[in-house]
Amino acid sequence: MSKVSVVRIVEQSQAITGQFSQVLDDMDWQAMSRSHQMKTEQDVIRALAKDKLGVEDFAALISSAAEPYLLEMVAKSEGITQQRFGNTISLFAPLYLSNACANECTYCGFSMSNAIRRLTLNEQQVDAEVAAIKAKGFDHILLVTGETNKVAMPYFERMLPRIKPHFSQLSMEVQPLEMADYERLQQLGLDAVLVYQETYRRKTYLEHHLRGNKGNFNYRLDALDRIGQAQIHKIGLGVLLGLEDWRTDSIAMAHHLRHLQKRYWRSRFSVAFPRIRPCEGGIEPKSVISDRQLVQLIAAWRLFDADLEMSLSTRESPTFRQHAVKMGFTTMSAESKTQPGGYAEEAQPALEQFQISDERSVSDIAAMIHAQGKEVVWKDWDPALTSRF
Repeated sequence: MSKVSVVRIVEQSQAITGQFSQVLDDMDWQAMSRSHQMKTEQDVIRALAKDKLGVEDFAALISSAAEPYLLEMVAKSEGITQQRFGNTISLFAPLYLSNACANECTYCGFSMSNAIRRLTLNEQQVDAEVAAIKAKGFDHILLVTGETNKVAMPYFERMLPRIKPHFSQLSMEVQPLEMADYERLQQLGLDAVLVYQETYRRKTYLEHHLRGNKGNFNYRLDALDRIGQAQIHKIGLGVLLGLEDWRTDSIAMAHHLRHLQKRYWRSRFSVAFPRIRPCEGGIEPKSVISDRQLVQLIAAWRLFDADLEMSLSTRESPTFRQHAVKMGFTTMSAESKTQPGGYAEEAQPALEQFQISDERSVSDIAAMIHAQGKEVVWKDWDPALTSRF
């Protein structure tokens, strides 16, 4: 018996019109899939010759037809990155505030049905984590939680004033919020928000988000419009590589980026490239992206947008990260702990959201970056340098 997909309809924020969900409704997944399958060598050559690329050029560069041109793509990507960002890599640390979650997601160790000990850090535990992270030299922190109403705005309003004074840059990757919530968090020191769509194919999305508020596809998709409306300094996008065909998902995300850039052009934008990693109760990838294909995707993104910030996490192996430093990345995580309380104390592995692959220390990562001819940046911007709109 075939499964029946349930479409969840949620009323969208009235303050925003023309959200990306409305754009995606007019896009055909199969047509986007054909767009990369039908690319030819000539399409790739034309894309490589351009200074400004459109989404169709991006589709050509991630297509199978571009694989023979990988070395040329990487060389051009490295040149653009050095010209735009210099020989620098910014390091950041994720701080997991809570692994409590009211969602059932097939790929995540925090899923509500997984029998793991749940922990939400209190004020004293947060202070201890902050002190441990600062002792490692970090000045950029990413706050991460599971998605539950018990860890929401009242909790964030208590914790951000404790955390922000210790860091020059504070980012968040939490459940989607309303525009007014983002505005309030910005007042408390929030600089950047990351909301990864996981996959842009609705059918696949519903197959992997079985219970909880995260099943509201449109509400999550349009969170980035709400973030832009709130005038947050930096907006982060991403898909979980492996849930769907990685090329088609990436094309959809390229359309999403261009939509946001046209509407919220004063904000900076970043993309990340998480591949499915083992976790408690996790799944096998539907669409495996090899290391070589990931290199191709990374180079294509840099050629697509010279100003785009690109982040590489500790999901990837030490060998891959060492060779990827020059390709186009501007930020990397280091010595990451994916469980609450992981920095100040020896946390239990069962609390992890996923297994990390690069477990090297911050000093080892910094030494590796220096060995690649790059400089480590602990603070890549200051709010005083930016003007309100």
